[in-house]
Amino acid sequence: MDIKDFLAPADVLVDVRAPDKNRLLADLSRRAAARVGLHEDLVAREILKRETLGSTGTGGGIAIPHARFSEIAKPFGLLARVRKAIAFEAIDGEPVDVVFLLLLPAAAGSEQLNALASVARRLRQPEVMAAVRRADDAAAAYEALTGTT
Repeated sequence: MDIKDFLAPADVLVDVRAPDKNRLLADLSRRAAARVGLHEDLVAREILKRETLGSTGTGGGIAIPHARFSEIAKPFGLLARVRKAIAFEAIDGEPVDVVFLLLLPAAAGSEQLNALASVARRLRQPEVMAAVRRADDAAAAYEALTGTT
């Protein structure tokens, strides 16, 4: 599955300000909920519930918070580059400055796993992350992540 299948240019944010992990996740959940037509409290609750199972901070300043929802039929993504890295309890203990919030359909299937895997693979590429981090605006960050021009 290609990231462009579930991430639109309008869903990329740069220089997001957040004082901490919970506020960042709540703010991103609110925006994602509005985009997919879900109640913001539902999205925030599920994202934070998943986070209590273990941090979605994958290391290298990256986090991929995600949750499943029976109300959506296809994956939805939101990319945020944080202005000042925040503590995220990531596996390497480093603060996070790039977050890819992913809402997945509840139905078990390869599409959901492919969406999560495609994001993780792309965000592990050092040249992609360098380009996302130096992007001047959301359009450039989208291009860096998706490989489009």
